[in-house]
Amino acid sequence: MLLTAPDCFSSSHLPFASIKNSTAAVILKRFRLNSVSQTRTSRRLCRASLITSPDSFEVGRLIGSYGFMNITSYSGLRDIEYSSGDLGRLGVQDVGEGSVKIRLYEGRIAQGPLKGTSVMFKVYPGQRTGGIEADMMAANELNAHAFLQSSSKGLCQNLVVLVGGFETKTGEQWLAFRSDGKYSAADYAKLTSEKISKNHSAGESSWNRFETEQILKCRRYFVIKLFQGAMSGLAYMHDHDRLHQSLGPSSVILNTIVEKDAAYLVPRLRDLSFSVDISFQNLEEDPGTFSEGLWRRAAAAGAFTPMEKRAFGIADDVYEAGLLLAYLAFVTFCEANRLLESTFRLDLQATREYCLADDRLLEAVKFLDLGEGAGWELLQAMLNPDFQQRPIAEAVINHRFTAGAVL
Repeated sequence: MLLTAPDCFSSSHLPFASIKNSTAAVILKRFRLNSVSQTRTSRRLCRASLITSPDSFEVGRLIGSYGFMNITSYSGLRDIEYSSGDLGRLGVQDVGEGSVKIRLYEGRIAQGPLKGTSVMFKVYPGQRTGGIEADMMAANELNAHAFLQSSSKGLCQNLVVLVGGFETKTGEQWLAFRSDGKYSAADYAKLTSEKISKNHSAGESSWNRFETEQILKCRRYFVIKLFQGAMSGLAYMHDHDRLHQSLGPSSVILNTIVEKDAAYLVPRLRDLSFSVDISFQNLEEDPGTFSEGLWRRAAAAGAFTPMEKRAFGIADDVYEAGLLLAYLAFVTFCEANRLLESTFRLDLQATREYCLADDRLLEAVKFLDLGEGAGWELLQAMLNPDFQQRPIAEAVINHRFTAGAVL
């Protein structure tokens, strides 16, 4: 049952009016005011104004909650846990969990031309609970979406759409996104992997080899289209001077997880709270709040100038996308909670031979073997230890594996 906004919401129609000096409030106000000045100066135009009154929304049931993981370093392809963990993260990422806990609610727009539109609320705790970090994360995510949605190229179908936001009297930041799916790529991989494990445990296998092959063909097509959509969203962000910096299976939302409906699948990137502005002006003037770790890694890799740092940031996102591809291969096509204990580092040929010795990893190997090893070839490029040798997102999209030419 949907309810109107509770009493703790600000009744003012001004954006985030209850705490006027809030970081997120300032960002949203600036976005609305700048839409006029940008029109006058022929800069990127805002194609849709954000809804900023809590009275315009109805709040439904609590969907769940989760914490954010911030990547601090990479440790190579060693001891990779290809499992369907709750956070959908790979073991190769050294991560630190922050204190900010996010809540998700169903809802809908109650007033105006978009009345009845389903939304998903992403709720950041107030400063008293989540500290200044929560406010900054909300502001960064709001700013990233507002900027990307103001592009003269129009909205990207592979990014979630922010429709509005407001602040409660208790200081919580509520961001409202158009509801384009309930499940993430991590949910899809987990369900698929658990189904494989259940069938193996029960000794079930289809006697019809043709039927089994059709299921695998559907799965391959679904996974490649999922990855292609995620990369399209990432390429759009990079083309607009924005890094994602939190890319993983949990940050890819899906409008369907039915493999037979792959033709209608539209993956969308979410979780832009750690997004980084890599425009040359920003790199020269303001490194950004959440980018300290990124630029430390850049310096360690020999990237110091704005151009080198920009290239490193893009390559860093592509590395994360490579881990996403590995996750999709070794979770979606294998049993749950498989652990690949490898000391091959980035020697993927040796990794392939290792996997061939385990029948439970065979379908993942076959998937990456498509097109005479096109999947392995792409993984090798995306996970190259030399950031300068990694492909850009657009090149990944056009690779024969991602483009579907191998199917």
